[in-house]
Amino acid sequence: MDGRMFARLGAVVFVAIAITATVIELTLEQDPPTSQPARPLQTERDPLREGQRRCQQLGQKAAEDSECLRVWAETRDRFLRSTPAPASPASNEGR
Repeated sequence: MDGRMFARLGAVVFVAIAITATVIELTLEQDPPTSQPARPLQTERDPLREGQRRCQQLGQKAAEDSECLRVWAETRDRFLRSTPAPASPASNEGR
């Protein structure tokens, strides 16, 4: 056997093994992954959020409702407290 014939024989054996492995892999039945059903999250009761929903349902009347004005003020304070206050332009003028 010369070198060419040996190389061809090696290539044919390699292709045959690759095809056999592919066929075996495709014919195997894979079990679907077993997963637990998702449980709904139990959120804590937030009275501010409930007040926001109530005011949302009131529509235009909410602008005159004192409870909605309080809820909006508390919401605004909670939001603004989470961000740092910007420096006022008056404090930077002297520098």
